[in-house]
Amino acid sequence: MITEHPAKEITDAVNERLADAEKVFEEIVESYEPNNRVLPRYPVFIPTKSRWNTCYTARVLLEDGVPFYLVVEPHEWRYYAREFGEDCLLVLPAPNMRAYRARTWIKHYSIQRGDAWHWQLDDNIQGFYRRWKGYRIPCAAGVAFRVVEDFVERFENIAIAGLNYTSFCPENTKRPPFNVNVHVYSCFIVNNKTPHYWRLFYNDDTDYCLQVIVDGWCTVLFNAFLADKMRTMTIKGGMTSVYDPKLDGRLKMARMLERAWPYVVETTRRFRRPQHIIRYNWRKFAAPLIPKQHLTLPSTPNEYGMRLVKTSEEQLTPAMRKLYEEWQRYEQQLKAQALNTGEKENPATASAPNTNPAV
Repeated sequence: MITEHPAKEITDAVNERLADAEKVFEEIVESYEPNNRVLPRYPVFIPTKSRWNTCYTARVLLEDGVPFYLVVEPHEWRYYAREFGEDCLLVLPAPNMRAYRARTWIKHYSIQRGDAWHWQLDDNIQGFYRRWKGYRIPCAAGVAFRVVEDFVERFENIAIAGLNYTSFCPENTKRPPFNVNVHVYSCFIVNNKTPHYWRLFYNDDTDYCLQVIVDGWCTVLFNAFLADKMRTMTIKGGMTSVYDPKLDGRLKMARMLERAWPYVVETTRRFRRPQHIIRYNWRKFAAPLIPKQHLTLPSTPNEYGMRLVKTSEEQLTPAMRKLYEEWQRYEQQLKAQALNTGEKENPATASAPNTNPAV
């Protein structure tokens, strides 16, 4: 039975959970470890508003066994508790805080927990993919997160990193495994050492990336792993209402970012709607990644336990059959390399997320 959660109880619950958060998270992780899943080391937060019935990201993570926190508004607490239980809920200190304030609150919360990094995910992600040889292949969320974590911890100056959208990486097109100093949206890990916070009502994510880049940090956008995020305004809740074209939401969004960054951003029309454009397509930002001193990398690639599995011979297209055969050859090469070097694949040890020049 779900009870009402008065304001004082909400505050007490948040404070109590803040004190015990690290212990709770470790207990949740420990409960999943016996299944031999690869899980993220850092906490995953999903800020969500009015989507207790359509919080697709939470359902995907539940299926993959990845622990997470839903960050909800006080008056919506009971609805999310009915769908997901109370243990994974964090209640914001006030209603209608807006996305940028909620994200900033999450970062403060994570810092007080003592986390070096933390994840923030939009609530409308339907799945995760590993991109290999130009194909998007479904993979477990925990693997994608762990690869990114291991990568960012090799460098001194990464402020934020995340997964590109499946819609921006069509199949049979070449992409580098990752891009540096570009936008990172919707599914990202944040370095808690940086002094930056979200500050704009619209386009808070782009503004955050510009802040860190201008201050000499780097952003990293992964194409080797992708998030299948639903298009904005396709489901109710969240920020859908503020983007309403009848209220000029898209134009306001673009203009706000342009006013904050007048020499970097311009407003134009793309996809038959107002859209902000970063001048020179982010190419003017050229700060290099700085590897940590004494960094030692494994001599063989680490697939984090991933294998390409053939589900049905009858349903394989010629292209898929060729891809599967190529994977088998690749897997044999990995085994031979491991045998020669005496190394064993270990999810806790990271190599490059993809050693191919294009994925």
